[in-house]
Amino acid sequence: MLAQPRHQFNKDFTEAQYQAYLQVIQADFPGALDFRVAESPVFVSTDFLHKMQATCDYIITQVKQPDFLAKTGSAIPKGLRVPGPEGRPHFLIFDFGICEDPNSPGHYIPQLVEMQGFPTLFAYQLKQYQAAAGSYKLPAGFTPFINDLDEQKVKQILADLLKGQENPDNTQPHTVLLELFPEKQKTRIDFLYTEKYFGIPTVCLTEIRKVGNQLFYHRNGKDILIERIYNRLIFDELSNQSAIVKKQAALLMQPLDVSWVTHPNWFYRLSKFTLPLLNDPGIPETRLLSDFNKWPTDLENYVLKPLFSFAGNGVVIDVTSADIEAIAKDQYKNYILQKKVNYAPAIKTPDGPAKAEIRLFYVWPDELDTPIAICNLARLTKGNMVGVSQNKNKTWVGGSFALFGQTSKEKS
Repeated sequence: MLAQPRHQFNKDFTEAQYQAYLQVIQADFPGALDFRVAESPVFVSTDFLHKMQATCDYIITQVKQPDFLAKTGSAIPKGLRVPGPEGRPHFLIFDFGICEDPNSPGHYIPQLVEMQGFPTLFAYQLKQYQAAAGSYKLPAGFTPFINDLDEQKVKQILADLLKGQENPDNTQPHTVLLELFPEKQKTRIDFLYTEKYFGIPTVCLTEIRKVGNQLFYHRNGKDILIERIYNRLIFDELSNQSAIVKKQAALLMQPLDVSWVTHPNWFYRLSKFTLPLLNDPGIPETRLLSDFNKWPTDLENYVLKPLFSFAGNGVVIDVTSADIEAIAKDQYKNYILQKKVNYAPAIKTPDGPAKAEIRLFYVWPDELDTPIAICNLARLTKGNMVGVSQNKNKTWVGGSFALFGQTSKEKS
């Protein structure tokens, strides 16, 4: 991490600046921000960024292999396989913990924590960057964007990807953002900015209606045809819903005249399920429980994770043999043991050091041969996990972003 901009930011920081920052984020949609925003960006050298990208490039190479679909076919839970052409994963999202280098004390390395073939807070992050730039005096030469992109270029890339190619009649397919009870989701501010920036309305699963192989929703007295779905629906969360919701979800399991961005099956194919198939210095050792003949003797150095969970649900940080024995043997194939990633307290803040992870956003437009990195988010914590429950009544924690600066000889 870069020491000089960190020191200068902390020195210049005022609570009034932070409150102005929050006000700008919330100005368009009061009451929609439902998670804590950290006081500060994370200042990261390009050396560290390139290390993260090297691991991402390795994973992308594996995804592009001809046998990747065959290897990940069993990742999709029974009853949740959505029909239709899967194509490519339009979104590849990689979360890296900032960890101390065991071979070089005082220096940091990235370690992959999670990945997903599923979208993230694209629109909201653009707003957050704007708000920070207008509220703080951020250092020159730093950017949240990657590959020499800027805000306008990223907006155009996302607009083209989310809305699809124009038809012969010079119109784009009608795209909706699909979610379940979007007004109750913590990420709803991103849905609102998605409509503001890209003109894509949010539609609840309960609103859709199937006629033949077509889907419709009702707005302002009209039935509107859905031609393209920007999917934000987590399908395995539907199992806990009412019979009415499950009946609606069953519509999506039938052949439909829609295109997906991205196809729901990629949520499972590119996920924790994939980690045991990979071998890279930036990826902690990961194995399915079903692959063990006996448990490691140092379980305290591992994390137990269910394959099919979201937002950290079901994760056990301090693993014991009792935690594993509580799982039915026929469910071992649905859990992984991952070598523990020890986050370093690398972010100096006025009230004590924070740990952080950085999420790199990759998108894969149809016209490109390989995905491209566009921007990022970061999350700061002073607990054992990155989550609200781990950071209650704490400051300098929550959602943020990394600013990447020139290569530095500082500790990074």
